[in-house]
Order: sequence, then structure tokens, then C-alpha cells
Amino acid sequence: MAKILSIDTSNTPLSISVVEDDFVMASETLTTHKKHAEYMLPIIEDLVKKSGLTPAGIDKIVVATGPGSYTGIRMATTVAKTLASTLEIPLITVSSLWSLALNRFDSDALINPIFDARNGNMFTGLYKRNGNKLESVVADQHTNIDNWIPVLKNYSDKIEVLGDIGELSAQLTAEVSTLTVLPRQFAVPNATLMAIHANDFKPVDNVDAVVPNYLRLTKAEADWQKAHPNEGNDNYVEKY
Repeated sequence: MAKILSIDTSNTPLSISVVEDDFVMASETLTTHKKHAEYMLPIIEDLVKKSGLTPAGIDKIVVATGPGSYTGIRMATTVAKTLASTLEIPLITVSSLWSLALNRFDSDALINPIFDARNGNMFTGLYKRNGNKLESVVADQHTNIDNWIPVLKNYSDKIEVLGDIGELSAQLTAEVSTLTVLPRQFAVPNATLMAIHANDFKPVDNVDAVVPNYLRLTKAEADWQKAHPNEGNDNYVEKY
């Protein structure tokens, strides 16, 4: 039976779990800070130990690689890559939005996870359960609420929004009659669910080639491209 370490530090919440197939062995979720650099490795070490394992006992790693906080997804991706390479075990990468949407896996509604990107901007996508899988209906993207609302209005299905979205909530509920913004407890990712539902996913072919899925340029990249408009669109900033 596969023993899986799963990591999601895409935003303020931190969720890490050690799972054996569909059974949680040890798990921890923190929501009160963004000190992922300080807490992530000690929590991983503690959970592996509490599971009665050593690092060599982990069979695979699942990590949410974005979108989300640049720092959060960069750290999780780097740690997951390092562990997978060192332990020579498979690495599975998943969407952070898909990971959050799993909180409503049993729902028949369209699931709309949202990460607030400030000033009316967001990372978002649409998901729908199909049998025992949660599938993408509208691809993950970085967009503005005024552009996203017409997308939602294309669907007659009930829509459930997950996310700590602040002022975006009022505009969404006012303009999309089929939409419900769920309580804040649904805005916290669950690394156990992520591990269970990603267990059968295909691992990456090349661990070294894995990069965070930012879905937009970092500020450094945008500034560089603005200063070098004739030098192509290659990313200046290394993604890991």
C-alpha cells in the first residue's frame, strides 16, 4: 500500500498530510500565518515520524504547485522536488485550485474555487464531479471579476464558490443568481483529500523540470519584459 506525503502551501493555509492509500496516518493544517518557510519542514518531519515512518518509507509525493502565493507555491514545489529526487520516488503535481475544490467533491454543483489576487483580480477555474473524478470545466486562469462573471452566467447549474474572497463575494452573489459563496471553512485546502484523489495520477516524467504554476508573471519578470520589449518572452526569473 502506497504511503503518500502531500503538501499544499499555496496561500495562507498550510496543509500537510501522510496518507496510506485512502487512510490518513497523520495530518496538520495551519491557517493563522504565512510562515511556511519556518514551519513546513519541521511539520513534515514530525508527521512522518508520527506515522511510524522514516523518510525512506514514503512511496510518493503529491504537491499543489499553483496558482497562488508566489512564495507559498515556490517553497512547496522546491521541497517536494528535493524530497522526490533525494528519495528517488514519484512526484505528482496538482492544481491548487483543484485541491481546494475537493472540499466539495460530493456536490453536484459546479465548483468555483477562487483565490483573491486583489483589486478585483483572481485566480479561478470551474470544476465538476464526473463519477469518482473532479474534472476541469473551465481551465485555471488569472482574470478579473468583471470578466469572470459572464463566464459563470453561461451555466445554468448551481455554482458553489470556495475561497476567502472578501469584497468579491458581494459582487458575485449580486450578479450571478445561481451562485452561493460557501462559509470560510471551505476555503482551507485539505492535503489528505489531495493525496487520496491524486493517488492514481501519473507522476511527472522529469522531477527537475517541475516549476510552480504561477499563471501570471512575477513582478520581476513583468518589470524585466517592460524594460526589454524587444528581447522575446522568455522568463527572466527562474521559477524554482
